[in-house]
Amino acid sequence: MSARLFTEPKLVVASHNQGKVREIGDLLSPFGIETVSAGDLGLPEPEETGVTFRENAELKARAAAEASGLPALADDSGLAVHALGGDPGIYSARWAGPEKDFRLAMEKVERALAEKGASDRSAHFVCGLALAWPDGHAEYFEGRVDGQLVWPPRGEKGFGYDPVFQPEGHETTFGEMDPARKHAMSHRADAFKQLTDACFAAGR
Repeated sequence: MSARLFTEPKLVVASHNQGKVREIGDLLSPFGIETVSAGDLGLPEPEETGVTFRENAELKARAAAEASGLPALADDSGLAVHALGGDPGIYSARWAGPEKDFRLAMEKVERALAEKGASDRSAHFVCGLALAWPDGHAEYFEGRVDGQLVWPPRGEKGFGYDPVFQPEGHETTFGEMDPARKHAMSHRADAFKQLTDACFAAGR
């Protein structure tokens, strides 16, 4: 069964993370869609009670679509460190604490690797993307990018764990990359390509 086509002119980005909102806006700009963030609309952040990226993305997208009366796009993404059994995974944002201090989160990851004496520094980013309509229908897509963790963090660009993540085949971290270069290869770009190919007329 083919995915539902998105035909509305406006979309809510169901996030209060300005870095994520900006990146999603950049990825959607070629489609001429006006985006507004959940934060700008004053929508509450729903509690992420899911145990998978999919569950959390769909929960956030459906909550924003229901509250706004507009289609909503939510992303649940995280860093999975192989030597840590996939942690922090769906809890990536929570490792940054209530202040969303990702320097602290990056230090926690590094400390956990040191405590394990891990030589394996491989990791991957996952992006689960859910597009929901006010009638409750949702489409879901998942992207991934593999790489290695570096220490100390490098670069002031990007957000979250970007300064410690060096994608496979590259010498620079996501934190050092020009945003356009990162958009061409990131986990979010992978999920977005699947989304636009399936749900946007220009992608079909």
